[in-house]
Amino acid sequence: MATATFHQSIVSFASPSSTISQCGFKIDSSLSFTSKKINFCKIKAMASVSYHNTLLSPSKTIPDNSLKKSNEAALILIRHGESLWNEKNLFTGCVDVPLTEKGVEEAIEAGKRISNIPVDVIFTSSLIRAQMTAMLAMIQHRRKKVPIILHDESEQAKTWSQVFSDETKNQSIPVIPAWQLNERMYGELQGLNKQETAERYGKQQVHEWRRSYDIPPPKGESLEMCAERAVAYFQDNIEPKLAAGKNVMIAAHGNSLRSIIMYLDKLTCQEVISLELSTGIPLLYIFKEGKFMKRGSPVGPTEAGVYAYTKRLAQYRQKLEEDSEVICS
Repeated sequence: MATATFHQSIVSFASPSSTISQCGFKIDSSLSFTSKKINFCKIKAMASVSYHNTLLSPSKTIPDNSLKKSNEAALILIRHGESLWNEKNLFTGCVDVPLTEKGVEEAIEAGKRISNIPVDVIFTSSLIRAQMTAMLAMIQHRRKKVPIILHDESEQAKTWSQVFSDETKNQSIPVIPAWQLNERMYGELQGLNKQETAERYGKQQVHEWRRSYDIPPPKGESLEMCAERAVAYFQDNIEPKLAAGKNVMIAAHGNSLRSIIMYLDKLTCQEVISLELSTGIPLLYIFKEGKFMKRGSPVGPTEAGVYAYTKRLAQYRQKLEEDSEVICS
C-alpha cells in the first residue's frame, strides 16, 4: 500500500491539481501543504490568520473573524483508548481498527475528566479509534451537546449531512476528521507483531524505527514526517480557532499528538522521542495572548485544581453548577 516516495508526496506536490491517495484518503494538493520542508527542531510558535469555520453546515464556510474574539481558550489533547491491535501488540499505524472494551472505558473516563471544561469544536484523525474516543468522551460532558461528524469528502456528502435547525446546531458540537492527524504510517511493519519483529530484525533496529526522530520503518513515515503534516494542519486549521476564542479538543494518536506537543512546548528532537503519552489521558493547555500554557491533566470531574488555573475556567464550571441546580430544583 505504501510507497518509497511517501515522504515526498506529502511534503511537496508536482502540480496544483494533482491528488494522491494516502491511508485510503484522497488528498487534493491545492488544499494542502507548501512545497518547503519545515525544520521542526527549530520551529517557533506562529499563529495562522486565514481559515474557515465549517460549523455544522459543511457546504458553507463562515469566516472565523466574524466570531467573538477572546484572549483565552482551552485546548484538550487526548490519545485514543486501547485498540484491538494495541491489545494484540501489533503495529497499527494507518490501519483502521476499533477500540477494545478497555479502550471504550478509557474514552469514557477521559470524558469524565474533562466534563467541566468548555469544548466548542472537536478535531480527530480519520481513523475510527480516534473518532470513537472523541464521541465517547464528549457524551460525558455536562453540557450534553451532541457531537456530529462533518463530512466533506464530496459535495453530496456535504449536502446530505447539513443540519437546518438553528436550535439543533446550538445543541451540537462539530467534529472535524483530518487524515493529517492520523497515526504515523508504519509501512511494512503494519500488522506485524512487535515482539516477533524485534526478534527478526533485532531490538536495536526496531527501537530506531519506533523511537528515532528521522529514521522511518521500511516504506513508512518517521516521526519527523508525521510532524510535518500534523503540525502544518494544527497551524492552519486549529490554532486560528483558538485565537478566535474557540475551545478545542483533539482526539488523535501517540505520534501525531507527540508532534503537536513538540510544537506547543518547543521541544527538541531529542526531547520529543522520549515523550510518552498514555491512552485515554487528557492533557490541558490554555491558549492566551498567542502563547500555550501547559496545565497538566484533569484528575477527575470534581478536581478543583485544574479549574483554578484561569478565572474563565472557574467561571465556566460555576455556570455548569448553577445550571444543574436550576434543573434539579
